[in-house]
Amino acid sequence: MTIAILEPFSGIAGDMTLGALVDVGLDQEWLRALPARLGLDGVGVRIERVRRAGIDCAKVDFDIPTQPHGRHLRQIRDIVQRSDAPDDVKRLADEAFTAIATVEASIHGVSIDAVHLHEVGAVDAILDVVGSIWGFQQLGVSEIFCTAISTGDGSVRAAHGVLPVPAPATLRLLEGLRVRGGPEGSGELVTPTGAALVRVLARGAPPASYVVRRSGYGAGTRDFPDRPNALRVILADLAPASGERVEDLVLLAADVDDMEPEYLAGAAETLRAAGALDVVLFPSVMKKGRPGARIEVLARPGDADALERTLFGETTTIGVRRASVQRRALSREMRSVDVRGHAVRMKIVALPDGARRVKPEYDDVARLAEVTGITLREAVSAAREAAERVAADRVFHGAGAS
Repeated sequence: MTIAILEPFSGIAGDMTLGALVDVGLDQEWLRALPARLGLDGVGVRIERVRRAGIDCAKVDFDIPTQPHGRHLRQIRDIVQRSDAPDDVKRLADEAFTAIATVEASIHGVSIDAVHLHEVGAVDAILDVVGSIWGFQQLGVSEIFCTAISTGDGSVRAAHGVLPVPAPATLRLLEGLRVRGGPEGSGELVTPTGAALVRVLARGAPPASYVVRRSGYGAGTRDFPDRPNALRVILADLAPASGERVEDLVLLAADVDDMEPEYLAGAAETLRAAGALDVVLFPSVMKKGRPGARIEVLARPGDADALERTLFGETTTIGVRRASVQRRALSREMRSVDVRGHAVRMKIVALPDGARRVKPEYDDVARLAEVTGITLREAVSAAREAAERVAADRVFHGAGAS
């Protein structure tokens, strides 16, 4: 799983976020095409390399023709909804702009529909928000985390006059997030768009461990002589918790609409016997409303070709899709416990929090119920009790990984 970690040691703004995304690999041509995809004609995108206190950074700016000074929330929503952005990007962008409009309405004592978003309603702010949210998706980021945000100090001049830093709307957007004041003499370091992006995207503090894959810096406008005015973004793989392992696997998928259910079930059993890690059948609706089924096969890379041939041979499909996937697997083992004089295999799984989950194998429990004359429910209960007693004593008979 690819994660992103925001490090706003010099604050955060929309243009800084875009710059950092470019620096970690966001396609520059994709970004240059973004204004047209939002229906913002005539907007140019400038991407430059600049230095901030000796650190090479990406800097993103927009060349914008004369535009209305700010917009209402409904106008921003219209721009976003008319674009071809994915639905989840539109949803998160709407959450960001709605959060800004909500705090502005609260501060000024007006309805959310009456709020006129000055800086945030400008073209560059719309591009910053939508581009940042969409950009993370383009990079394949699944989760975003954020370290403590430096907010700056002093005051800032806004549409309503001179305001303390953080500005009132920005401070409201930062509620619930980890922040720290300063550095001294830095002025405003966090913009409303930057605060809104963290609010809707970040899950909280970074995980305790991760594998760094790439890092980049997005430059702010000012250049401080004694520290870099930049946002750092780290792309990383989430490190598995103790006892977990991450496997690179292959997912094979095929659709059929002309097989009897029992033969499809038989094909699934053949695939399992041939080495598939998992086989799942889903009901589906095919062309012309025909009922069908999708069969998904999880395979080790070395087994994928053979299992694909088995799919073609055992089902009526004429096409198999293939995708590379990752599976995070908890550590587990099979152990045997004695229950009323009979061996019952137990699957013991180590959970991320250190707890364990114990489950008896169905075939063994069914056999125990049959030979002892007790019910299946009683057999399961007896097996669990035996496993817990033995686990407490740390004495098991036989062991093996599954």
